[in-house]
This record gives sequence, structure tokens and C-alpha cells, in this order.
Amino acid sequence: MAAKSGNGDGMQVDTKLVRELAEMLGETGLSEIEVEDGDRKIRVSRAVTAAASIAMPAPIAPAAAAPAAPAAAPAAEAAAAVSANAIKSPMVGTAYLSPDPTAAPFVTIGQSVKAGDTLMIIEAMKVMNPITANAAGTVQEILVESGQPVEFDQPLMVVA
Repeated sequence: MAAKSGNGDGMQVDTKLVRELAEMLGETGLSEIEVEDGDRKIRVSRAVTAAASIAMPAPIAPAAAAPAAPAAAPAAEAAAAVSANAIKSPMVGTAYLSPDPTAAPFVTIGQSVKAGDTLMIIEAMKVMNPITANAAGTVQEILVESGQPVEFDQPLMVVA
């Protein structure tokens, strides 16, 4: 029987279930999960900071700042090229690169695609939404991993 805490007068909390739900949060990358059983409802959430996913550049010494400035221009150009040809997420959800865990991915880097070809799926609210190529091209880069949570307008894949 699961360990429960409480004084007997109020709601009894199944601490084993709470721990399992907390582990699921970590495994899935979710920020909140809620379970309802009759009149009992348990919600487990964790604080998610956006800053954790942003890589901060290493501090540059003032003397080294002048030589480093020209190198920043190619990086900015590369980011602009990725942004211009990137297929972006139309919703918040979980990206999957294949139709199921044992299947081959929809596309691979270097593969030619036609307009309308399925590139990946995004699960949102238990609905699988196909993400399709908007034009013919070649898959240049895949910017997400299968099972990764994605945000609205996040670049997913570069097709050029």
C-alpha cells in the first residue's frame, strides 16, 4: 500500500503518487501535471525559468573585444539564414520526428522534400498535428529532438 500522510480528519495525500508525478515532470520536461480520482485532485508543478534555456556568451576581456567583433558578423548572418528558411512551430506542444518511437524519422538531413511533405508532428492537447514543408527543398538542419517540448514560433527545421 502506498504511503499516505495526513491526520485522518482531512484529505490524505498519497506521497508515492506525488513522487511518481514529480519524476514524470522531470522525464517529460513538463512544468505541471494534474491527476483527478473521484473527488481527490493532485497537481504537481515546478517552476521553469526561461533563462535556463538561453546560453550566455562567455565574458570577453576589453582588450579582446575589438578582434572578436568581426567574427560576430558571420554568426549573425548564419542565424539570419536559419531564421529565413526555418520551419517554425505553429503551436506549443511536443515535437516528434517519427510517427512512433520504433519508426524511421519522417525526414533526415540532406533529404529532398516537396511542398506538403510531412516533416514532423507536434502533439498538443493529445492531438497529433502534422508539420509540413511549405515549399520544395532540401532538409538542411533539424533544430529539435524527438520528444522535445517546443514553443510557438520556435524554429524546428531548416529547409532550403
